[in-house]
Amino acid sequence: MRIFQNVQDLGDLRTALNEAFEIKKDRFKYQDLGRNKTALLIFFNNSLRTRLSTQKAALNLGMNVIVLDVNQGAWKLETERGVVMDGDKSEHLLEAIPVMASYCDIIGVRSFATFESRKDDYEEKILNQFIRYSGKPVFFMESATVHPLQSFADLITIEEYKRTERPKVVLTWAPHPKALPQAVPNSFVQWMNAADVDFVVTHPEGYELDPQFVGNAHVEYDQMKAFEGADFIYAKNWSCPGVTRPEDYGKVLSKDMSWTVDTAHMAVTNNAYFMHCLPVRRNMIVTDDVIEAPTSLVIPEAANREISATVVLKRMLQAL
Repeated sequence: MRIFQNVQDLGDLRTALNEAFEIKKDRFKYQDLGRNKTALLIFFNNSLRTRLSTQKAALNLGMNVIVLDVNQGAWKLETERGVVMDGDKSEHLLEAIPVMASYCDIIGVRSFATFESRKDDYEEKILNQFIRYSGKPVFFMESATVHPLQSFADLITIEEYKRTERPKVVLTWAPHPKALPQAVPNSFVQWMNAADVDFVVTHPEGYELDPQFVGNAHVEYDQMKAFEGADFIYAKNWSCPGVTRPEDYGKVLSKDMSWTVDTAHMAVTNNAYFMHCLPVRRNMIVTDDVIEAPTSLVIPEAANREISATVVLKRMLQAL
């Protein structure tokens, strides 16, 4: 595996899950695989779980790790071709990428949506430049449109905690004070569509996700109806994807607090587990009593980020 961007890159999901549970039993089983190999983790944006879990995964595999915060200590990078670089950006990404690649064997990149151009964001201009010009395997540590390491960890968590063979999983929009990307919901929808679950997406009108990700997933605009009988509730805010109205891309169309996941919402579920990728805005996305309940999986879900990253890096090392 040279690129990890979407669920299809993993191949058979059952095989990948079995591999994840094998690694969870012994995180250091493949510690010789990465000897004398280096992972370069490049962050254009802030990170806590992704940074720590991916570093830990690389160390589990015996790799050296270099972490670069592009906005702290590095030259400001220009990403567009044809630009007269007479401003505050001293280096072009087209020179920076091959230089960075010369110091490593595998590259992970985290670069969020800018909301300046839907076309540019959904074309993944920055990540695709790393794929094109680095000559090294590249994995997405959250991009403008996807967060596959998170969704793989989510799937591992659902597989661990499910009480029925084919559980009902609900992705619900929830309010937030800021405009957030669609990366997590895009990936979650994509991965749940590929998994053996009964999957429902619920959100206010105007928040329809891009068809390339949502596929044939059932969309229900009545949140309480969507929650009925659910086994897992995955809450996440996202800004307007601009599918029907491109001019609204990245906008906050609603802060309707009736969409906040509270005990009344959870009461209509099948004693559902609550999930969220973190960080979470308490009492906007979810109330204190729900996120602190015994059925909250936010901590084991975050812990599984180490496992998903270990599987991905292991497969990339094996392909070198």
